[in-house]
Amino acid sequence: MQSYNQLVEKIDEKGIFLYLKREDLLHPEISGNKFRKLKYNLIEAKSEGVDTLLTFGGAFSNHIAAVAAAGKKYGFRTIGIIRGDELIDKIDENPTLLFARENGMKFVFVTREIFRQKDSLEFIEKLRLEYGNFYLLPEGGTNNLAVKGCEEILTNEDEDFTYVCCAVGTGGTIAGIINSLRENQKAIGFPSLKGTFLSDDIRSFAKNNNWELISDYHFGGYGKVSEELIVFLNEFYRKTGIPLDPVYTGKMMFGIYDLIKKGYFKEGSKILAIHTGGLQGCKGMNLFLKKKHLPTLNYI
Repeated sequence: MQSYNQLVEKIDEKGIFLYLKREDLLHPEISGNKFRKLKYNLIEAKSEGVDTLLTFGGAFSNHIAAVAAAGKKYGFRTIGIIRGDELIDKIDENPTLLFARENGMKFVFVTREIFRQKDSLEFIEKLRLEYGNFYLLPEGGTNNLAVKGCEEILTNEDEDFTYVCCAVGTGGTIAGIINSLRENQKAIGFPSLKGTFLSDDIRSFAKNNNWELISDYHFGGYGKVSEELIVFLNEFYRKTGIPLDPVYTGKMMFGIYDLIKKGYFKEGSKILAIHTGGLQGCKGMNLFLKKKHLPTLNYI
């Protein structure tokens, strides 16, 4: 499948056009930015003759789900180092982990303290001694090859857009977008995490300076949502027929509409928002919302 740009809304009084690039349609299971991030990493793993992918993630990680699906599709064994040893007996209660297991992923559940060692050479070497040779994918999937894949999100057809908006997790997707911008364009990132460290991470990959992070729409941090956000997502789906995930793209879209109201975008702007997928996490979010007696996403 291919992604395409879908007109979401024309705000007549401001002359603003808002489009959404449907990267979520690239693949039913390896969708959005995960498809882009994995593309060149899988090519590299094949060229190295490695048949196992090892990576890291949390209980509802889009990255874990995508790596498991990609492993099954392209003939790799997959190992997921999962944050939270309390999850070992709860796989059947977790839609993401259940999906990954059904796609052949082997899990290693570790404590949060041990998980924090995921970037240390000593910890990686212990994993190699235990599980043999593997191709290492970082948590979230961001590395140089992932950024290379994300540089392909924008095409020549997108050169007329004034702004390109993207949700930000580890920063790899927006870095690739930044590298593909034209001189007349600006990238705006909407972090789903609290903290200011992301700017430095993005600068380590980005080649241009025409970008900005707006950190006012994380709703309390990664995986945190509010009733206001859920109501917005349900209304957005009712109006457009487009499902958004509440962790990344949904927060970005909420932020875009709020910034339009506040006059952030110049009159006559053409905005391209990137749908980075992540819809697999909606089932898990609905389980959480039900426990909290909050409204649920009604398109799942």
